Order: sequence, then C-alpha cells, then structure tokens
Amino acid sequence: MRKMKLSTAIASGILALWAGAAVPLTDLAGREAPDFALRSAAGENLRLSEYRGDVVMLNFWATWCGPCRQEMPLLDEMFQRYRKVGFTLLGINIDEDTRRAREMAETLGISFPVLFDLDKSVSRQYAIDAMPVTLLIDRQGIVRHVHYGYKPGYEHTYVDEIRGLLRE
Repeated sequence: MRKMKLSTAIASGILALWAGAAVPLTDLAGREAPDFALRSAAGENLRLSEYRGDVVMLNFWATWCGPCRQEMPLLDEMFQRYRKVGFTLLGINIDEDTRRAREMAETLGISFPVLFDLDKSVSRQYAIDAMPVTLLIDRQGIVRHVHYGYKPGYEHTYVDEIRGLLRE
C-alpha cells in the first residue's frame, strides 16, 4: 500500500511537471518567482531573471478590467518615483489583441514596460485567475507579497511594501 501511494505521488508530480502545472498563487509567497520571457510593447523580449537585484512588481491586467484601468496610472507613479533606486514594474497584459492593450497603455500614459502574454503561458505559470493580480518580488527573486484585485487605497500598501523591500 505504501509503495502504491509513493508511486502515485511520483506519477502525479511527473504529470504536473509535464503539464507545466502552476504553483497556486497563495503558495507563491516565500518561493522563487517562476522565470519567464515575454515580448514587450517596445518589441523586445524581457526576461524576469534579468531584473534580479531589483525589487520587481508584476501586475497582470486586461483591457476589459475596470479596476486595472483605475490602478495603472497609480502604478506608473510608483514606477516613476522608485525606478532610479532599484524598482521595476512589469505590466503583463493577457489580452489576445495587443492593439487594444497598446492603445489603453498609451491613453493612460503608462511608461512602465508592458508585456504580452498572448498564449497565457505565464498567467498559467502564476495560476492567475482574476484581474488584476499584483506580486512584489524581492532583490533575490523571492515572491514576498501577492495582491488580488484593486480597490482605492491599495496603492498605499504597495508603496509601503516597495519601500520595505528597497530597504532590505
């Protein structure tokens, strides 16, 4: 019986790896952020691991998401304020229509890099199931904070967390 449970567990683990199963977001805090590379609106591919040494915010968003639209200009202010001291923000758009995403980012005056997750591979890797989702990653690449959704005032929490991670 014990042998059967062990082989079932091993088979499940292999299947999960083969299928590219994601770690649930709730389990990501305290773990290394899964690496990825995505095409940016500027046309270049950006890889998360290239930002090791910086505090990184990942913000998953979509054009149809009202709270995303409300939050993005506030996120851009944080990006502008803290980027010179080791903070970066990567906005990961999940829309299939990059034209609409580019238009929204331009209309909102977004200056942080916008990346396109066209096949949803990164969204699956991070188990994204709501919009927006915001993660803060420390300088060593460890996910430290995960936030679901957006309501006015969340930006104050983000700033406190960014400042705390920058001081470490």
